[in-house]
Amino acid sequence: MNRVLSLKKSNCKNCYKCIRNCPVKSIKFEDGQAHILPDECILCGRCFVACPQDAKQLRSDVERVRQAIAEGRTVIASVAPSFIAEFPLFDFAAMRRALMQLGFADAEETAIGATIVKNEYQKLVAAGEMDVIISTCCHTVNALIQKYYPGALHCLAPVLSPMQAHCKAIKEVHPDAMTVFIGPCISKKEESDIYGITDVALTFEEVEGWMEEAGVSAASAEKPQDTGKRGRFFPVTGGIIRSMDTENTGYTYIAVDGVENCVHAIKEIEAGNLHKVFIEMSACTGSCVNGPGIRHHRQRGILAGNMKVDAFAGPADFAVPENEDLHKDMPYLGVHNARPSEHVIREILAKMGKTSPEQELNCGSCGYSTCREKAIAVYQGKADLTMCMPYLKEKAETFSGYVINSSPNGIFVLDEDLCVQQINRAACELFNLRGPEDIVGSPIVRILNPSDYITAMNSPCPISKEKKHYLAEYDKYVAESIVYDKEYHIIFSVMRDITKEEQREAKKAELRAQTVEITGKVIEKQMRVVQEIASLLGETTAETKIALTQLKDTLQQ
Repeated sequence: MNRVLSLKKSNCKNCYKCIRNCPVKSIKFEDGQAHILPDECILCGRCFVACPQDAKQLRSDVERVRQAIAEGRTVIASVAPSFIAEFPLFDFAAMRRALMQLGFADAEETAIGATIVKNEYQKLVAAGEMDVIISTCCHTVNALIQKYYPGALHCLAPVLSPMQAHCKAIKEVHPDAMTVFIGPCISKKEESDIYGITDVALTFEEVEGWMEEAGVSAASAEKPQDTGKRGRFFPVTGGIIRSMDTENTGYTYIAVDGVENCVHAIKEIEAGNLHKVFIEMSACTGSCVNGPGIRHHRQRGILAGNMKVDAFAGPADFAVPENEDLHKDMPYLGVHNARPSEHVIREILAKMGKTSPEQELNCGSCGYSTCREKAIAVYQGKADLTMCMPYLKEKAETFSGYVINSSPNGIFVLDEDLCVQQINRAACELFNLRGPEDIVGSPIVRILNPSDYITAMNSPCPISKEKKHYLAEYDKYVAESIVYDKEYHIIFSVMRDITKEEQREAKKAELRAQTVEITGKVIEKQMRVVQEIASLLGETTAETKIALTQLKDTLQQ
């Protein structure tokens, strides 16, 4: 189970949207449920944001902070500079007041830690020992390289993140304090778990929920007269570079945001195509002002956040202490998934009905970019065959087509304009058609009187009783059932050919009539004989007549 993200199983509905949005496909689909694979996950939060059922649940650490405050501990907040884009305020003083109302002993800007980190980056550039330097402020980018791109590990700046640097500085002044980072990122929770410098990491969403519950408001009416600091640029794309002194360093400075763009850049680095370059990388498109832990992620625009950050930041630097111990080790973690052979991939593709490259539609409905990637995921146990929508659709259509065409009854489907949409072989034979192409798309009036179908559409009952017809133009007797589906706007007809049955019944009726006629003649003849005998014997014929008449009536019935 992922220590930061978990799944509310009852809400997962086979939509595969989380897989489509996961840039590293660290989600396993099993038993109709999506399962996050913690060893492969980079905690970018895209599945958390994209899930339409809110099935991804973020670990809440608010209670840990509340408990520490209740116990009388000194709890100090480190607030990410993107707070200015999330809360309806214009300065940090208002944010600090709100947090202290919740019980925090104090609150400081993480931008102080950002200033410490950018100073270290400038030292690395000045030293010139690293050919390519990748910023390490974003834990998700660090995890991406540690797990998937070991060839770029040596390019990661061995420097603490602003969160860690700031919390370290706080603890140097307040050794017994609990440090709580508050920001837009969910991967900071894992970073605090792994390195331990920060005690707890909360998202803006968690803090806003806490404020609402406590009746605390973080708001300010007007912008104060404050000298903007460069460290506050960090939460926007290119903000790290904007905070640095970049003139005449011999390095090129590039900002890359979004996991996919970071991957492309990392591959270029691994290929050895880049030299003497400092690359600022952020996993979120738009950087931290568009982080997954921002409460109004889906509603608030990136540009508005950027504008607020620009207005809040400025040319000056925070006064920060010198610290010699800012080194951070980031070892290779690796993702060890077995890779199938080409033969195995082709076998799996064949099971999905893809026996040639032309059948590999690469539609992405399963969440994977290509059918081959999906086949590899099936081999690794992360996906199953039923996740292929075209495969399931084709299978369902093939099966339904087989059932319909195998039926001895005539079956056809009409739209509400009474045009034929589908017809089976038995119906084609019934109406003397060469094949479906002779009638599909044409009005049913070409082969049948449409009055019964018009009646079915106007009837309150969706299914009509079986009705017998004689189709004079085809010399056929049929028993027809009509179903009108209002939801899908179709009329479904099933015709049983009962011509042979009707012919048998007609022969039986004819035979019965002939038998009755012969019996009547015999009775009349016998009556005459009996009357003659009776007259000779002088006996009454009444009882004999009654008995013979009853026999005649019985035969007629």
